[in-house]
Amino acid sequence: MKHHAGACAAPRPLRAIPTWTLVLTAILSSGVALVSYRYLGVAQEVPSQIAENAFFTPWLAVHAAGAATALLLGPFQFFPALRMRFGRWHRWAGRVYVLGCMVGALSGGLLAIGASTGIVTTAGFGTLAATWLVTTTLAWRCAVRGRIAQHKRWMIRSFSLTLAAVTLRLYLPLADVLALPEVGSYQAISFLCWVPNLLCAERYLRQSA
Repeated sequence: MKHHAGACAAPRPLRAIPTWTLVLTAILSSGVALVSYRYLGVAQEVPSQIAENAFFTPWLAVHAAGAATALLLGPFQFFPALRMRFGRWHRWAGRVYVLGCMVGALSGGLLAIGASTGIVTTAGFGTLAATWLVTTTLAWRCAVRGRIAQHKRWMIRSFSLTLAAVTLRLYLPLADVLALPEVGSYQAISFLCWVPNLLCAERYLRQSA
């Protein structure tokens, strides 16, 4: 009788992530997260593609609150020294990270539906929201069940999607510099901001198998 491995089956240990990668990711994530909190205050000037979203109010602020919090906390969950020395902080920060992802994904899904640049953008950001929600839920479920090795794998997938907030902000100015068509480039970025991230995460996980 064959036994099929579930989502929380114990895998092999992962290769260590280089410290420079963790530090660079933490710097970029913290910078984008802190800048994103500006959407929680007085009205800010935003790109036209976002300002014209059908669900701009209040969901952009809700999305910024959740996603920015997840982005701010996420990188520090991967530093081995912090996990070992501050285990209790790691667990509580992890809970807040999961909550931030849930809020960010659900509100992001609504914003995707209200996208002013068409069905392609809705599909891109909508799929991101759904995949982010699923990977984070599985990461949380594995942690609760004590399947820590598999929890780490799902957290890597989850955070690769959280990092879409960073890669999005790299692609948008690049599209402006290259004078690409506004609508077409935004539609492409709705996929480019997260699909390569997730593929890189999967490659790392396969190389560690």
